[in-house]
Amino acid sequence: MNHNTPLSPRPLRHLSEVHCRVMTAARLRSHGVPAADTAEQCRPGGAWQQILPGVFLLHPGPPTSEERLHAVLMYAARETAPGVPGVPSQPGAGGGHRPVYAEAMITGLAALNLHGFASAPPLPSLDRIDVLVPRLRRLRSTGCARIVRTSALPAPQAAAGMPVAPVPRALADAVAGLLDAGVVRRLLTEAVRGGHCEPSAVVRALNQAKLLSRPHVVDAVDSLLAEGRAIAENRLYRMVREHGLPDPVWNVDLRLPGGPHLGGLDAYWPEQAVAVELDTRAPRQDEDALWSEYARKREHLERLGITVVHITPKKLRESLEQQAAIVRTALMAAADRDPAAYVVVLPR
Repeated sequence: MNHNTPLSPRPLRHLSEVHCRVMTAARLRSHGVPAADTAEQCRPGGAWQQILPGVFLLHPGPPTSEERLHAVLMYAARETAPGVPGVPSQPGAGGGHRPVYAEAMITGLAALNLHGFASAPPLPSLDRIDVLVPRLRRLRSTGCARIVRTSALPAPQAAAGMPVAPVPRALADAVAGLLDAGVVRRLLTEAVRGGHCEPSAVVRALNQAKLLSRPHVVDAVDSLLAEGRAIAENRLYRMVREHGLPDPVWNVDLRLPGGPHLGGLDAYWPEQAVAVELDTRAPRQDEDALWSEYARKREHLERLGITVVHITPKKLRESLEQQAAIVRTALMAAADRDPAAYVVVLPR
């Protein structure tokens, strides 16, 4: 083959369409295309173009969003086969040649778009695409690829055939580059309303990214937690109604007669001395202290003969019937227990 010989597409036909349009230099070599021919194709006015270091777009026009995403992953993925960065064969997928991107995943706003967030900007509007890699990888941000490093790479999720960071991590990476409080609030709210994740997972990721010192992020988190608690309370009301549980008294405080405050409860059945408490803690710097407070309250109530059923918003979302069965069992078991201490029930 000389520089005047057109490159035959035949060696590339067994790849899926997008992977015939975007390829690494190493992958091209593995298909018999030497570096000199690649350079010739990328000359001004040529049929190809270099979109990122070592990654080539095999047509002259602008890249599509899908091509940009794959190019960023090809640039960032760890080399997993001899001379082929980030694109080893994956058995059973596309004739054994579907790319697998090792130690690299899309994150930030692009990932939220792929997760289906309506409040995330469209992919063509993003000048740069965030890609998450291990901290020690030797890579730099360049072109449309922005490198985001982490000491612990999460397990990726699949979206549009690409590895994508889980929603909490993608949110944290997106928020890190946002200054608009309204945009941050909309993204966080959609994460909860859309059922993508629980508020606690979002706050944990923001805390790990050291973003909770930013006032506009703190304001958005406060709105998020209020939103998450309202959703959890509605599910709790629905659990009682749809699964035939007796009506409790809702949102009450308990006190010993003439004594100290025992704590607030989301639902309480006085005759059976059974309480339900929603765990809507926000994991921040004082997470251990908050958990200790929960545990002390629960132990105190149980010493008084009150059964406390601890329910998380995630359990209400994923296993409502099972949580109803747990509460029903606690109510039925009340007849076999010693009577609880008398407590004063007050509205909260």
